[in-house]
Amino acid sequence: MKIAPFGVEEWMNKYEVDAEYNIAETCVESLTVKELLNLSGEAEQKIKEIKGMKLTYGDIMGSKDFKKGVCSLYENVRPENVLPSHGAIGANFLLLYSLIEAGDKVVSVFPTYQQLYSIPESFGAEVKRLELKYEDGFLPDLDKLKELVDQDTKLIAINNPNNPSGVMMEREILEEIVEIARSADAYILSDEVYRGLDPEKDVPALVDIYEKGISVGSMSKIFSLAGLRMGWLTGPAEVIEKCQLHRDYTTISNGMIADYLSVIALENKDKILKRNSKKVNEQLAVLDNWIRAEDLVEYVKPSGGTTAFIHYKLDIPSEEFAKRLYKEKGVLTVPGTAFGRDKFLRIGFAGNKNELVDGLALLKEFIAENK
Repeated sequence: MKIAPFGVEEWMNKYEVDAEYNIAETCVESLTVKELLNLSGEAEQKIKEIKGMKLTYGDIMGSKDFKKGVCSLYENVRPENVLPSHGAIGANFLLLYSLIEAGDKVVSVFPTYQQLYSIPESFGAEVKRLELKYEDGFLPDLDKLKELVDQDTKLIAINNPNNPSGVMMEREILEEIVEIARSADAYILSDEVYRGLDPEKDVPALVDIYEKGISVGSMSKIFSLAGLRMGWLTGPAEVIEKCQLHRDYTTISNGMIADYLSVIALENKDKILKRNSKKVNEQLAVLDNWIRAEDLVEYVKPSGGTTAFIHYKLDIPSEEFAKRLYKEKGVLTVPGTAFGRDKFLRIGFAGNKNELVDGLALLKEFIAENK
């Protein structure tokens, strides 16, 4: 099986560890174990319980409490419709590995997280890309989607809010996508790892509005717990059954301590999401003010998530731009070419606030020096 190199992950693997100013990170600034345990109000008891754990495989299908916590994030999901995974990346792979075969037809939004189109391509599927254009605010052209979907389409893949743009499709658009999928009896895979930071917006999970919808989530982005490597997929019973069959070959089970700590986070989700929503809103304002002050930079302002896809007006290819910015200023961004778009950079604005402010100041210097 041949597969395309994973552009954004290869870039992060190469540069992230040694970056002085990492404004490429996509998670809301991570919690420490101490901070997480303190949210429970009984940290010492939790530590005692962890110390007493016998480290078996644990509950192969995920603990009852973990599944209960995941269900609380949705309107209509039951525990039997939840399957834990090794992060959202594991859930996306597992779903595609379980449903897609050579010759199948898939439609994926683009740009997006590369898994959603490169994995089905590697399985021999015919993948059509629905281009999300800057001039359209990175929202899908639904007439174009209708053209791309036919009676042989097996799956439509979306990412909401979108990575890299941070643009979120709200209910009306999602319901139209559902009707297009329903007309072809196609599944929809919705990678929703950035969903949930703004509960005021009317953004349903796909699994809650479509009988063949599959929603993927994780503890990484909006819960600030990427180190747990806990994710999940939710969907119809027959999909969960197929995925479990394939999961036996890839995962067996998630770690007991990761499951246990995830349950604490889910039981205290209101506290975490309040902290993280405040942080995202404040730091998006920092980025937005910076963008407004820069004549050579523009963007579609993110409406969800933690990333922005900024367009710059310099005659420098994005990979060269990002490499030089890293080497000359110590600032890490992601070149737009990792998402198939030149003259763009992806910025993550929800990490450490001081690092964001300092990184943007150095980016300003770099732009001024290269006018």
